[in-house]
Amino acid sequence: MKKIIGNKWDELLADEWQKPYYQELRSFLIEEYRDGTVYPPASDIYNALRLTDYDDVRVVILGQDPYHEPGQAHGLAFSVREGVALPPSLVNIIKELEDDLGPGMVSTQHEPDSSRGVLDPWAKQGVLLLNTVLTVRAHQAGSHRGMGWERFTDRVIELLAERETPMVFILWGANAGAKKNLILKAQEGGGRRHLIITAPHPSPLSAYRGFFGGSYFSRCNYFLEDNGISPVDWRL
Repeated sequence: MKKIIGNKWDELLADEWQKPYYQELRSFLIEEYRDGTVYPPASDIYNALRLTDYDDVRVVILGQDPYHEPGQAHGLAFSVREGVALPPSLVNIIKELEDDLGPGMVSTQHEPDSSRGVLDPWAKQGVLLLNTVLTVRAHQAGSHRGMGWERFTDRVIELLAERETPMVFILWGANAGAKKNLILKAQEGGGRRHLIITAPHPSPLSAYRGFFGGSYFSRCNYFLEDNGISPVDWRL
């Protein structure tokens, strides 16, 4: 079996790799990476799945497509590399985190301050930071939408929603919120065992239309604990 991710996701997605749409997507990406600048680096495309194995997922935070400016994207939705200035959406996520769970959720030892945008600690605890589209051309937001990634990530979401173990899906923005019916359909027959939280996107354009005050992190942990699952330590 081909090892692309390096964990159980390879087994679960083995059929997906072989489908015509994915082969077409792969050919498209080879040309895009060869002819221009694409983010994240090809070796980082599947980092979210590498860091958060299927059986370990407790929470899914769904984004749209990767950051499209240099040095930002590294395969985890909303996360940036160490030393990179926080994009506005991530600034708002961290503000909501501290409003929800209190000051001190982000270490004051971070120097420079921009290093607090690395969300690997969440991913390693079972928070799948998944974008619906996993690549993007430099400086062109949304440039790889409609090329096949949505079908691939829909399958990832379906596989998770089919699990018996309850989990939390946090859907920020209309693009992510559109996946609610996919989740509900995938868990049919087993009752509504998962918690689905929808809200406006944390970008400056929409954050003040209902993103702030959502208490996503505390609600998530209350649900996990109510179902006998260890809560997430959201500190960064």
